[in-house]
Amino acid sequence: MLSRTDLRGSTPTLAQLRRALPRGGTDVNSVLPTVTPVVEDIAAHGASTALDYGEKFDRVRPSSVRVPADVITAALDNLAPDVADALRESISRARKVHADQRRATTRTQVVPGGAVSEKWIPVRRVGLYVPGGNAVYPSSVVMNVVPAQEAGVASLVVASPPQAAFGGWPHPTILAACALLGVDEVWAVGGAQGIALLAYGGEDTDSEILDPVDLITGPGNIYVTAAKRLVRSVVGIDSEAGPTEIAILADDSADPAHVAADLISQAEHDVIAASVLVTDSESLAAAVDAAVAAQIATTKHSERVTEALTGPQSGIVLVDDLDSGIAVVDAYAAEHLEIQTRDAAAVADRITNAGAIFVGAYSPVSLGDYCAGSNHVLPTSGSARHASGLSVQTFLKGVHVIDYDEAALKDVATAVITLADAEDLPAHGDAVKRRFAAQFGLS
Repeated sequence: MLSRTDLRGSTPTLAQLRRALPRGGTDVNSVLPTVTPVVEDIAAHGASTALDYGEKFDRVRPSSVRVPADVITAALDNLAPDVADALRESISRARKVHADQRRATTRTQVVPGGAVSEKWIPVRRVGLYVPGGNAVYPSSVVMNVVPAQEAGVASLVVASPPQAAFGGWPHPTILAACALLGVDEVWAVGGAQGIALLAYGGEDTDSEILDPVDLITGPGNIYVTAAKRLVRSVVGIDSEAGPTEIAILADDSADPAHVAADLISQAEHDVIAASVLVTDSESLAAAVDAAVAAQIATTKHSERVTEALTGPQSGIVLVDDLDSGIAVVDAYAAEHLEIQTRDAAAVADRITNAGAIFVGAYSPVSLGDYCAGSNHVLPTSGSARHASGLSVQTFLKGVHVIDYDEAALKDVATAVITLADAEDLPAHGDAVKRRFAAQFGLS
């Protein structure tokens, strides 16, 4: 069922590997002509225009952008107790992990009388986007809100598409997750228009001001990604997220049923989701293929899963040995990478490119999606080669504080002036000379 790429008996270069491996993706440029007018229109005209586009695209128009407090409260009151308990567990574990990511101010005494400190300042206001679409994502509320709160962000707004089935408000499970996290500002606006409104702000239907944000985080479809690209000069963004993906590095010790289930679980997200197995065992590859076919027959979203697993972005890659497999997964740089091999922890230590690494048979990606404590907003499309997942650091700005006294500046003045002259920027040197006019013969 899964296509195969056989790299055995060859030693491809890194460039050849990147070309040979299964990879999907979306052409963000292709939708920019559609998204650009939406963003520009909302930048010029604000919230009413965002609601107009929501009515056009989502076929529903809420009575206001901001979700009323009683609607958020009711969503939590009516949430199934087991779902509420599971969300509380997810929040608790995420807080433990993200609290340890906080950074302290450092102070370096460069010379006597001269010091440089680095302090970490939370972004003032953040917009957290939570998509609708094929599924409901209260877990994305947790993954975006918790690190922002642990960073000390004072002003948070969650934006999520309005739902006709729920009176024009976002899905009640999304609202309930916001309530559990203490987020009281939620906007019923999604898609490109939601991103644009977060960036530019506006005035709600009751004349309440909707303040723009300074940073937007959270995943979304190709239109959301295009809008994030268009507003990134106005606000910060976390990333341009592509289709979700899993790679599994496995040897003949892996359980084919587990591997198949994990490939299917990621394919469940979207028809363009990517699921890739890298193995040096042809027998495991065959067993996983058979297990995938058997499990698809009983999974709920079988058509979606089948399309994803048979697409060009998914498949099985055969390699000569474990070393070759590590080279392949490092070249692929998966959003989610599972290691299902003998001594999986040692293998995981050798990986350099992955959004998150899941070690052994009992650390599936599903655990990370909900309750591991890790963050599931991760770099996609190979960007794990240079980017990290969402964390407390995403919401912090590192600022250097330079504190030199007169003696310390005087001691280094000649070096500053010399370098300024070397760069043909003499006024830079003069700024130092003026402070020690007598020393440098200035009146």
